[in-house]
Amino acid sequence: MKFLFTLIGLVFILEGLPYLTFPEAMQRWLQQILEMRPSQLRVVGLIAVGIGLLICYITLRTRLFN
Repeated sequence: MKFLFTLIGLVFILEGLPYLTFPEAMQRWLQQILEMRPSQLRVVGLIAVGIGLLICYITLRTRLFN
């Protein structure tokens, strides 16, 4: 449980850093996202989930980070 909450905290830190350091750029980027079609956003989300799963698999199942 401690590990889960640590990961959630790290996600919040990583998600908040761009807004803290580059607020104007984030506003422009978010405006571009609002202009995208939902199907494009789904593809981007699918790619992000796939990359996340791949990173988790590599981290947990290989000796790459030992």
